[in-house]
Amino acid sequence: MRTPTRPTRSRLIAPALLAAVALVAAACGGDDDAAETPAATDAPADEPADEPVTTDAPADEPADEPVTTDAPADEPADPAPAEGACDPDGPAVVIGAQDFGESAILAQVYGLALADAGCEVRQQALGGFRDIVFTSFDSGDINFTPEYAASALEFLNEQAGEATGDIDETMPFFRDRLAERDLVAFEASPAVDSNSFVVTRETADELGLSAVSDLTSDLRLGGPPDCPDNASCIPGLISVYDVDLSENFIPLDGGGPLTVAALDGGEIDVAILFSTSGVIADRDWVVLEDDRQLINADNIVPVATQELAGAHGDGFAELVNAVSAAMDTAQLTELNRLYDIELEDADVVAADWLRSAGFLG
Repeated sequence: MRTPTRPTRSRLIAPALLAAVALVAAACGGDDDAAETPAATDAPADEPADEPVTTDAPADEPADEPVTTDAPADEPADPAPAEGACDPDGPAVVIGAQDFGESAILAQVYGLALADAGCEVRQQALGGFRDIVFTSFDSGDINFTPEYAASALEFLNEQAGEATGDIDETMPFFRDRLAERDLVAFEASPAVDSNSFVVTRETADELGLSAVSDLTSDLRLGGPPDCPDNASCIPGLISVYDVDLSENFIPLDGGGPLTVAALDGGEIDVAILFSTSGVIADRDWVVLEDDRQLINADNIVPVATQELAGAHGDGFAELVNAVSAAMDTAQLTELNRLYDIELEDADVVAADWLRSAGFLG
């Protein structure tokens, strides 16, 4: 499931030093800590969200202490209309963010858009991952969060295997599981964060690689130590793509610095990284298309309590869905690069993107 192990606010170690570390790690069998495998798809996210209770109450007066930012905007687009996004008498939007950078960025993206539309918004850092998210929903500490469809579904169904590589097939199962906890899912975003197979631009050009189906068994694969047994890794490559990289697999880490350094230094040809990792954009690496849908659909999906969605009505859902629809994987990758590589703050990164997308004036 999507539970990243990468640090949230640290500079990348110098590539040369990391390459040396990677060589030692590969020779010694790599990191023993296996990262949980997230899921992915490039499938469109067309499944409509559950219809919340309609309200005609206007949202003309901003709430106290809205989320703000002083980040400048370059040539802002015309703001998207957001009248009626919140009922002034409805509950505050309390957004929970998991303990990694991308979750913090997405929490600010939705929070700033809602605050600009007049909603009362509070951000709640959870200091952990998915288990704490749903515990916090149960306790009432949060009522909104950005989630990942397939990973959250498999968490809720205790790995029952309901998620697929098709977001349209996955969403009905996800909604059913959420309904059991009085939660609702809004529409899935085209933006996807998943485990992915990554090559350098030079390797892609030299070998003509653009999709996972282009891989051949002589290529060297590096990634988390559980790859030989993980259904979405080597076994899946064999069963879905008919390519066996088990003889050339080098155990490293779960999308972390050892894997990055090994790919950068040429010790491996193919790396397993998170598809929206900032380093991919920073180094112009290529994410191979999962053209046979080995990886499940981990599109970004906002989740809220029935109470919150019902109280604020159609305008709230329309704004949340519009923000989700405007984000794609390439844009999310760039936001991660700004956060992880350039060390910009999550609220600044989010505000700049919202301005460019026309949600902030």
